[in-house]
Amino acid sequence: MGDVLAGFHAAWEFESDSVLIRYERGIRTPKLFQALGERRVPLDAIAGVTLTRGKRGTVVLRVEPRPGADPLMEAAAGQLKDSGDPYRLVLPADREVLAEYYADELRSLLTESGPAERFLVEPPKGPLSFKAYDGKASFDGRTVNFRWFWTGASSAKWKAGDQSFSVGELNGVEWRSPEVFEGHLRLLRRDESGAGAGAAAQADQDPAAVVFGLGYGPVHESLPFAAAVLAAVRTSSPVAAVSAAGPRRDPADIAERIRHLGELHQAGLVTDEEFSVKKAELLAEL
Repeated sequence: MGDVLAGFHAAWEFESDSVLIRYERGIRTPKLFQALGERRVPLDAIAGVTLTRGKRGTVVLRVEPRPGADPLMEAAAGQLKDSGDPYRLVLPADREVLAEYYADELRSLLTESGPAERFLVEPPKGPLSFKAYDGKASFDGRTVNFRWFWTGASSAKWKAGDQSFSVGELNGVEWRSPEVFEGHLRLLRRDESGAGAGAAAQADQDPAAVVFGLGYGPVHESLPFAAAVLAAVRTSSPVAAVSAAGPRRDPADIAERIRHLGELHQAGLVTDEEFSVKKAELLAEL
């Protein structure tokens, strides 16, 4: 079709095989939209189209993605607010007839329905990183790294040390919005089994999870991160686990970790044996 329909915060370009959504930049545009920039949604990733009345003299055109077609929506798992839904285009009510025309045109081109066998919408591009309450998460397309903050990480995470996970080790991602209580990002590993595997431990005690908080892990940073990891996991094959030793660390960083470990030991949060073992592990990384 090639036509463009502009609404609040986004413009949709209708092409022969896809809808190209370009998000505006500006202080009123949701930060998630700004982070995404643009998204090309193939027609075979769309299950349906709706047009409804919105608030304060608006109408809302929305494409319904097929389950399993978009890693972003799979990671979100229904937790996004309407205002943060990247598949909604809000328009003034006086453009309702035009919006209805495009909705009908789109419907006539749709041929697929039901769950998709693979992701059809491209995931957010990496490398990606964000600060959680208890650590920094980074992803380079192959490996997820968690580096703990001494001001926020639990003693359990300090005992475990910084973590690195190859996507081949992972089975999925659990994202709980930072806008709700106990928001977090948890990595689900392939060597775990059962529906509740990996979820028994509280996120603040689980070295495979980072915890969100006020100002930490906002949606526009942590959700694209989760989607990118999920997409990489779905397209990867199991690989050998990352060496526990990992790359050699900065001596100053090791010294700081030993100092903090000593504080935990003095406070009675780490036993003598745990202190000796962990200190030896840290020294071995030099």
